Amino acid sequence: MDFRTRIDIPRSGLSISHKSHIVMMGSCFIENIGKLLIENKFDVNLNPFGILYNPLSISQALKFMIERKRFDETDIFEHQGLYHSFWHHGAFSNVDKVTCLSAINESIDKAADDLRNADVLFITFGTAYVFYSKKQEIVVGNCHKLPASDFDRYCLSVEDIVNEWVSLIKTLREINPLLQIIFTVSPIRHLKDGAHDNQLSKSALLLAIDKICGQEDRLHYFPSYEIVLDELRDYRFYNEDMIHPNTVAVKYIWERLSVTYFDEEAHPVIEEWRKLYQALNHRPINKESEEYKHFLRQTLLKLKAFNEKYPYICCTDEISDLESRS
Repeated sequence: MDFRTRIDIPRSGLSISHKSHIVMMGSCFIENIGKLLIENKFDVNLNPFGILYNPLSISQALKFMIERKRFDETDIFEHQGLYHSFWHHGAFSNVDKVTCLSAINESIDKAADDLRNADVLFITFGTAYVFYSKKQEIVVGNCHKLPASDFDRYCLSVEDIVNEWVSLIKTLREINPLLQIIFTVSPIRHLKDGAHDNQLSKSALLLAIDKICGQEDRLHYFPSYEIVLDELRDYRFYNEDMIHPNTVAVKYIWERLSVTYFDEEAHPVIEEWRKLYQALNHRPINKESEEYKHFLRQTLLKLKAFNEKYPYICCTDEISDLESRS
């Protein structure tokens, strides 16, 4: 007997390989999957604005990338000794406004190019709730611990999300006609919204994505939310906070994702890289021993052979690191 409900995910017509250029945006769940893609040597631009949770903030970030917006001093503000952007995660905040703006603009410049060259745009919505700045009169991506009284909080309707994204997708197609877009809903529960409100929020996201994907071709849905909530369905697949999926759950979602989207060549490449990755991360007892130096030289030879076999996979940093250590 099978004591679980397995989510059936048909093999997708979309094929992802190590030659694919991928842009990923959204909640902290996308960080988990994105880091696994990067770790396995896929070409990924992961969250160029940092973690964003709601559909309007993710849409606005993409619009900034499309128009190649240049941020200046009027786009940031100082709070508690740091300069922040309402459209960016706190990872971009800095005590120096020049450094803050430089990091923001460098990230947008690269993301704008990557978006135009991307084969796949992967979007994860976390919540339909947004915070509206009364002073700025905008929906913010991050409140940066400003007083709650500065904001109005409300839940986006299905129509709000659909209208925003149908329009955005048309613009995306203008700069990248062949772009494939994968949507998913984060399985991380926003229990600060309350259990019932969290369910309403996730329902709005699911309904909106279903309507969006019904609009045209090259739009896809991957059921991360359903895998965790219906297939895994047990607290042993959560971290201690009982909110975030743990490593086991993330790796299982990764496996389901790889079977759904990766092409045939991707799997043996991942296996070849896994052995090299383990060698690159080996920590010896004695770094100065001749035995370890020999191990590094052998690993460098294997790494260069891998790079020659797959020239479209960037191994520059790893090769430079090994050459400096051996």
